[in-house]
Amino acid sequence: MELQVGVKAVISNKEGKYLLLRRSRGEARGVWDIAGGRIDPGVPLRENLIREIKEETGLDFDGGEKIIAAQDIFPSNGDRHIVRITYAIEMDGTPVLNPEEHDEFRWVSFSELKSLPGLDAYLKELIDSGAFKESA
Repeated sequence: MELQVGVKAVISNKEGKYLLLRRSRGEARGVWDIAGGRIDPGVPLRENLIREIKEETGLDFDGGEKIIAAQDIFPSNGDRHIVRITYAIEMDGTPVLNPEEHDEFRWVSFSELKSLPGLDAYLKELIDSGAFKESA
């Protein structure tokens, strides 16, 4: 079994809205998710988080992250164990998306986030578990 580690970012802004990105390819096409991806082994988690945020949103993150969850993900084919570490961060800006990864972004309220159809299953699991709640 292959072990993979990923970092994800629940990004909120000063207005208390959350940044969602809609995936543009693969099996997850059309799914709303948060920024993040697999880490580069040998690179500190924080550096991977900064890289993923930059790659997926074009935004520069300068600190203040807080770990809010760690999830075990076992894909149905049984060949991988993915550990997904999710951080909460606050930042503002207008994302510039890489169309090969995402085709739309939205800043949404917590109530919109909870009820949005097409939400990533692992993000929904975090919301339902209470790992993060409405920001200021």
